[in-house]
Amino acid sequence: MMLATADATWWEAFERALLLRDANTVWVVLGVLALGLASGSVGAFLVLRRRALTADAISHATLPGIAVAFMVMVGMGLAGKSMIGLLVGAYIAGLLAMAVIVLIQRTTRLKDDAAIGIVLSVFFGVGICMLSLVQQMPAGNAAGLESFIFGKAAAMLPGDALLIGIVSVVIMLTLAIFFKELGVLCFDESWAAARGWPVMALDFLLTGLVALVTVLAIQTVGLVLAIALLIIPASTALLWSRRLVVVVIGSALVGGFSAWLGAMLSATIPKLPTGPIIVLVCASLFFLSLFLGRRGVLPRWLARRSLSRRVDRQHVLRACWEIIESSDEEDISMGDLLAKRSWSERELATVVERCMRAGTIERIDGDIVRLTSEGRERARRVVRNHRLWEAYLVHHADIAPSHVDRDADAIEHILDEDLVKSLEQLLGASAGEVPRSPHAINGGGGGA
Repeated sequence: MMLATADATWWEAFERALLLRDANTVWVVLGVLALGLASGSVGAFLVLRRRALTADAISHATLPGIAVAFMVMVGMGLAGKSMIGLLVGAYIAGLLAMAVIVLIQRTTRLKDDAAIGIVLSVFFGVGICMLSLVQQMPAGNAAGLESFIFGKAAAMLPGDALLIGIVSVVIMLTLAIFFKELGVLCFDESWAAARGWPVMALDFLLTGLVALVTVLAIQTVGLVLAIALLIIPASTALLWSRRLVVVVIGSALVGGFSAWLGAMLSATIPKLPTGPIIVLVCASLFFLSLFLGRRGVLPRWLARRSLSRRVDRQHVLRACWEIIESSDEEDISMGDLLAKRSWSERELATVVERCMRAGTIERIDGDIVRLTSEGRERARRVVRNHRLWEAYLVHHADIAPSHVDRDADAIEHILDEDLVKSLEQLLGASAGEVPRSPHAINGGGGGA
């Protein structure tokens, strides 16, 4: 009874959050949703540009900017914890960090990862020291300033949410305007430079957008986890598609959905921090896509298994054709097939059974099989592709006839019609004709 009551209470809390019945929940959800969409959009270009660590450096480098901005505002007699002032300080510090990274890259022989690591650690260390000094200031209330390290989305005010929403819209509009240019920058920087495009300016534009999103994410997930909202949604989208438009939109949707669901769960379960929950939702979607995505583990494994089985069936068909070609007998014994390749009896029986289900081989009696009309046609195509490629290797790659069998065996399964026609024209082969083998057909247990 207590469990049922607890479940009902949890569902009522989730329904209340889902319907946005609390004013604070409305602003938190709208703020993190806008941030998730903007982070996912920018992160797609960042990941495709292979600058993932850049966001990590910027996020950690913003801490001294926050501390300096607080001290400056207190010194001017203003509210030290003004969100706009703190974000401006964080943004300037992020841009300064990027400038230092570029300076190290241009003036030394250090690699990019070393330059980023140096800047990240030094800026973060300086920020921690300055934050300690801020806490000791007699003037101004610095309490809660350290929440920028881990984020505190639940304390988001209407003004904060509005600021995040406006800046997020500006970021996404900028991406839409420069979509083509940024896409070319990510995929072929040299081509863009050769065409006279301002590559450096575009690079700085992308870096500026990354810094802006990172600064916005500080309020939600903190500077430690800000990189997650940029990298994880984009990495998730890349597991489903390679088209730029699809990746950018998919990354934005993953970021937005993760932010929304994280805010819902945080509003439902007491004392559950919003930022880390958002990151955990992102991570859950990533690992789900890692296994089930179009380019994930499971589909790739299924594709490899399907290819392996197709190759095995083609090997059996080619072996049947070669046996018929050498003996002029339509009936083929399993013993003859077993001698053609390094199969085990169990493996051969399994592949032959699959060929029978595919309608390319039929069993005559006991261990005697025969190609069906469909199987004969498929076997002819496989043997023809194999021998065309063998002939090409012999005549145009200067490979000895006794060594071409294995090389042709590796590629015959992926020759498309256009390549086959090109081989026919190059070798002067008649369409549909099966060329003679340039070497003796292997009848033993080799890998023919």
